[in-house]
Amino acid sequence: MSKKPKSDKPTTQYFVDCRHVRTIGGKGGDGCISFLRLWCNENAGPDGGDGGNGGHVVLQATQDVKDLNHLTSLLRADDGEKGATKDCHGKNANHTVVKVPIGTIVRNPQGKVVGDLDTEGMMFVAARGGAGGKGNHFFKSDLEQAPQVAEFGATGEDTAYTLELRSMAHVGFIGLPNAGKSTLLRAISRARPKVAAYPFTTLKPHLGMVQYDDYEQIAVADLPGLIEGSHKNKGLGIQFLKHAERCNTLLFVIDASADEPWLHYHTLLHELSMFSEELVTRPRFIIANKIDLPGAERNVELLAHHVDVPVIPISAKMGTNIAEMLHEIRIVYEA
Repeated sequence: MSKKPKSDKPTTQYFVDCRHVRTIGGKGGDGCISFLRLWCNENAGPDGGDGGNGGHVVLQATQDVKDLNHLTSLLRADDGEKGATKDCHGKNANHTVVKVPIGTIVRNPQGKVVGDLDTEGMMFVAARGGAGGKGNHFFKSDLEQAPQVAEFGATGEDTAYTLELRSMAHVGFIGLPNAGKSTLLRAISRARPKVAAYPFTTLKPHLGMVQYDDYEQIAVADLPGLIEGSHKNKGLGIQFLKHAERCNTLLFVIDASADEPWLHYHTLLHELSMFSEELVTRPRFIIANKIDLPGAERNVELLAHHVDVPVIPISAKMGTNIAEMLHEIRIVYEA
């Protein structure tokens, strides 16, 4: 039977900032029961070797990965080798090192933080491998010259964790649906989020990297649109308000062509404050998008009088004032 051909369309890679995983350390190798037999002595004594140790599952922070999309739900280490004759010990298994982004928080099943990987190369042993079992040579004594016993290798630890990214991006775009956040991310980075003229086009965060002329890179996240009542789980709900917690600076993307755009800003600010008072204390400014549309320039002037944060007018579609916006982002990033 012929198999269905795979689609030629590129698969969508979503940004994943939370993953539930089960980690299992490798089993230790069993000890060996064996007796050495020489041509001159058929009972030369026990020579069963010890088993090798099982491998650990280790999480290691690195800047080479940006999210948790590559992780599987089961992370398992290799088992140690069994002991062999002639006092040969089994080989210890290699540890399974799993790369995670810098800033990954490890929580146990009770929700307690047990690991915080905040520096390059930092490691967390998620599951220890079992020790190898002793061969019968280990049990030889004056009272027992021919022990018929050996140990089984110990099983590795089996533990569940929740991995979360503490900081998803340096900058997060906050806005109502269809404010132009995805178009803006496309304009300043190589990220290609879906863009369409209907609400909630962005269903999951998209991450882009802005590279400056001096090769400094700033991570920017296009967050799903918020609506009034999001803190009560309306629209796409609380899950996406949590994404804002993982952004150091918040850029409020406002449709400057809409009627009374300052009300949009106050709605967004209210939703954030109802979810977390700490969010509204973070650095923020307003990006007044779509100034190429009729009436937008006048709205920008009114918007500046109704808010207490800087307002930068741009057109993500036409590329207007993008350089000025990136300059302001850099200033806040380095502050």
